[in-house]
Amino acid sequence: MSVRRSTLILAWTLLLPAVLYVTVIVAYPLVDTFILSFTDASLKKTTNWVGAGNYEKIFNGTFAEVIIRTFVWTAFSVAIKMIIGTFGAAMLNAAVPGRALFRVLTMPPWIVPMAIGIFMWGWMYNGQFGMISGLLQNWGLIDGPVAFLAHGSTAFWATIVTDVWIGVPMVTLYMLASMQAVPQDLYEAAWTDGAGRFYRFRRITLPLLVPAMITMSMLSLIATFNSFDIIWILTQGGPNGDTTTMIIDTYRTAIGSKKYGEGAARAVLICIFLSIFCIAYFRVTHRLASEEHR
Repeated sequence: MSVRRSTLILAWTLLLPAVLYVTVIVAYPLVDTFILSFTDASLKKTTNWVGAGNYEKIFNGTFAEVIIRTFVWTAFSVAIKMIIGTFGAAMLNAAVPGRALFRVLTMPPWIVPMAIGIFMWGWMYNGQFGMISGLLQNWGLIDGPVAFLAHGSTAFWATIVTDVWIGVPMVTLYMLASMQAVPQDLYEAAWTDGAGRFYRFRRITLPLLVPAMITMSMLSLIATFNSFDIIWILTQGGPNGDTTTMIIDTYRTAIGSKKYGEGAARAVLICIFLSIFCIAYFRVTHRLASEEHR
């Protein structure tokens, strides 16, 4: 046996577990879901081929509002997490007042199990015994108790705040690691030239953090777009559907209403949107890498 052939066999042997994993765990469910989206599969009747019928129902109904709400919810949540996380990483990376406090505040979302943390926020949002409503009344900002999860506008922002609380630690630690990778001699040269702290951060730190910020934004976007636990535990998509996102609507259609075909069509749309995000991310990172090598 030639060396080339033996090397090829070894390579495929090492790749086989990964190929099997992708085929069984990833590819097969995707293909099966795609096929299911063209049927009227449900718990109550035999499965029939309906073509694009499920997709027509989606776009002829209120799902367009759900798509818009999902994008708005994701955009605000990711933006706030990136701003707070980057600011927190800058505090942890520099000897500034409040550094120890922010380090302590960063840990609870990682220590507390997610479900317990979400229930904790649900109690704080309660209008009768919730801490937030009580504090606002004591400060004179509201006249009476407010049930934040009972009103569409406040429930929408309450779920965003909870998602930000859960997601900020990951952003902070990722951005902190990226900041600590910036060469110190750049800061020393700028400090020698008389540059202040804010100037060094704006002209040195931020430009070098762009690739890390893009990567972290993409990871946070995917996680937030697919976020289910937070909204389901707090509101289950209510009140009146004001916090229903695509993932919640898909679950309620496929699992709650047992309309597997329609639910699969919604899942396919989610995969399409996430694929578009990933393609855009790879194009941006490729462009940045090309500019670095020029």
